[in-house]
Amino acid sequence: MKNLRGKVAAITGAGSGIGQALAVSLAGLGCHVAISDNNEAGLDQTEALVASMGVKVSAVLLDVADREAVYTWAEGVVADMGQVNLIFNNAGVALSETVENMGYENFEWLMNINFWGVVYGTKAFLPYLKTAGEGHIINISSVFGMIGVPTQSAYNAAKFAVKGFTESLREEMAIEGYNINVTCVHPGGIKTNIARSGRFGDGGKAGTSDPVKAAKMFDKAARTTPDEAAQIIISGVLKNKPRVLIGADARVIDTLQRLLPTGYQDLLVWGAKRRSK
Repeated sequence: MKNLRGKVAAITGAGSGIGQALAVSLAGLGCHVAISDNNEAGLDQTEALVASMGVKVSAVLLDVADREAVYTWAEGVVADMGQVNLIFNNAGVALSETVENMGYENFEWLMNINFWGVVYGTKAFLPYLKTAGEGHIINISSVFGMIGVPTQSAYNAAKFAVKGFTESLREEMAIEGYNINVTCVHPGGIKTNIARSGRFGDGGKAGTSDPVKAAKMFDKAARTTPDEAAQIIISGVLKNKPRVLIGADARVIDTLQRLLPTGYQDLLVWGAKRRSK
C-alpha cells in the first residue's frame, strides 16, 4: 500500500494523542477515516478537524473492551465508507501499581482495553480487509512491550502480549498469502494524556501513588509529540515495516534490551532503590 489516497482507515482512541494525530495526518494524505473513542468531547474535536480536510469521516463513541460493540463498529464502518483498508488499534490506558498491591479489578480493566481491545479490533476488521483486497493492521504496543518495568506489570503484560500477538499475526498473513500487512508499533515517551487519565495504586518503593507527581514525571520523560509519532507510524506503514520504534528513547531501550537481555533489570532495580532513598 504505497498510496493512502482514497483508502479508508479505522482508528481507536482517536479522541486525543496519537490517535487524533493519526486521523489528521491520514486525512491530509487523502485517506478517509473512521474514528472511535470513549471520550465524546475529544472525539468531536477530532471529527471537526478531519471534516475540514475534505475527506469522509465517521465518528462513534466506543469502549474497545466491549467485543460486541467493536464488531458492530467494524460493520458500520464498511456500511458508511464502502470498505476499510487499515485498522489502527491505538486505544490504551495506564496503570501504575506493584503486583503485590494491585487488585484484580484494575488488572482486568487495563488488560481488557490494552490487550483485548487490540484482539477485538484485529478480528473484527480482518474479514473486511480481506474483502477490500489490500489491507494493513497496525497494533500499538510500547517500549514497555520490550522491557519490564517496576509498577508497570499490568501494562507490561498487555504490551508484551500485543507484540507477540501481532508478530504471530503477521506470519500467518504471509503464510496464507493474504494481501494484508501487519505492523507492531513501540512508542517511547509521547506527550499525551495517558498518565493523567490512568490509575495509580500503591507503587511501593519503586513508584508513586500521587497522580500529579506521576504526570510531572511522565511529562519530563515524554520527548516526542503525537504529530511526530503519527508521521513515523504512517511512514512505517507505507514502507511495510514489521516493527516501528518511535523516539530516541525507544531506540535506546531496544539497544539496551538486546545488549543486556536480563542485565537491564539490575539497572532498573538500582535506579529505583536510589530514587527511594
